[in-house]
Amino acid sequence: MYSTVQGDKVNIKVWNQHVPMDSNVYDQARLMTQLDFVKGVAIMPDAHLGIGATVGSVIAASGAICPASVGVDIGCGMSAVRTSLTANDLPDNLLPLRRKIERMVPVGFKQHRPERLGHGHHRNTPALLDSHWAALSKGFEQIMQRHPDLGKRRKNLPRDAYEQIATLGGGNHFLEVCLDESDSLWVMLHSGSRGVGNVIGMYFIHLAQQDMEHHLGKLPDKDLAYLREGSEHYDDYMMAVAWAQEYARVNRQAMMVLALQALEAILPPFTLEDEAINCHHNYVSQEEHDGSELLITRKGAIKATEGMLGIIPGSMGAKSYIVRGLGNPDSYHSCSHGAGRVMSRGQARKKITVAEHVQATDGVECRKDKGVLDESPAAYKDIDAVMASQRDLVEPVHTLKQILCVKG
Repeated sequence: MYSTVQGDKVNIKVWNQHVPMDSNVYDQARLMTQLDFVKGVAIMPDAHLGIGATVGSVIAASGAICPASVGVDIGCGMSAVRTSLTANDLPDNLLPLRRKIERMVPVGFKQHRPERLGHGHHRNTPALLDSHWAALSKGFEQIMQRHPDLGKRRKNLPRDAYEQIATLGGGNHFLEVCLDESDSLWVMLHSGSRGVGNVIGMYFIHLAQQDMEHHLGKLPDKDLAYLREGSEHYDDYMMAVAWAQEYARVNRQAMMVLALQALEAILPPFTLEDEAINCHHNYVSQEEHDGSELLITRKGAIKATEGMLGIIPGSMGAKSYIVRGLGNPDSYHSCSHGAGRVMSRGQARKKITVAEHVQATDGVECRKDKGVLDESPAAYKDIDAVMASQRDLVEPVHTLKQILCVKG
């Protein structure tokens, strides 16, 4: 159940019963409620401070949108598939499988280079990129024609947008192999719209600030600069953000193909079960709630309408959950998108030792070096406490335990 925090024009509903929640989360959410077009704010149990809008927030609005409330990793989300494989099909040593996945799916700043694919890549990768880009290229050309300055923000943006399909990225993005409560094997991944989504997000945040140049001093936060419906850039932003969300979905779909090809090269033959999920958790959509048409922004939250399947991942040494939505109207049919950070990346690097990380990820084939300390389990909230805090939003369907984790 939620508690209520007083806002300005609307109150804030917070699912914080079993989890720590920094007071700055409430302070940041209150700033959002000062905007006259915001009709409601819900804070999920994994919430933490973000830029402009809180990560783990659901914002209901009418007539305007803050690009920063969607963020710059537009369309970031999760994908998962269940295979016919079980724990008995796994080799004793999972390192070769991790290495194979890392060769097939570029991580960090790496991306595909179709003109010199070969070593370490599947022979069908160029065709895979071409087939997925074909559905996206026309929309991208329209965006670039209307906003040629996008290309000035990143050199080789069109080429990068093409070559980054089926790539993981860095930060908290990951690709995992998991076992569920029946020892069935799942492949699960987390990524978004990569560099092109970041450029689109930053570009329209800047445009909103430019449009409001004479009003920024009146805003509670300059990152809450907004675009009014009917204004010069509103429709273009909505078109661009929808495109980036589709790019992110396609990116995950293509990446999953390569990840499964890596499994095929190492593990026994398998088939895919009928449970496959691909869901955003940084996005905006037009929805009807309580008889009103609203713009619902989920920044670090997933849609949880009644019966809808979703994915709530824990940290790289913890559990994750496949969930079914309960359609709670108080949260605008939403739930958390993960465990949520309790340490900033800088704090985690200072406080968590490599030895502690090794212990926390015991039994998981993953990187165990100082380069991933900011993603170690101690940097995140307890996923079970997060789940307990949102029993009225979702019900668990499967519990997944990571056995292999690829990080950027």
